[in-house]
Amino acid sequence: MFKVQVIIKRRPSILDPQGKAVEKGAFNMGLTNIKDTRIGKFVEFAVEAVNKEEAVKEIEEYCHKLLSNPIMEDYEYTMEEVL
Repeated sequence: MFKVQVIIKRRPSILDPQGKAVEKGAFNMGLTNIKDTRIGKFVEFAVEAVNKEEAVKEIEEYCHKLLSNPIMEDYEYTMEEVL
């Protein structure tokens, strides 16, 4: 079994209205040095696979087809084998 952690972020060329709203809130609180806020997603899950190659195949498909929007988001992940 493999434990996986995925970070999904909007591509730099895509506007991030949620990040802008949070940044505006920070400014309204007097935090005037906060810049370029971007909001992403963090997902954790487990994969049952007989080897690393099978796990990677399944993780890639899951991330690309379901967890992220490949038109406007990128993802990166880490995985570790759990015994």
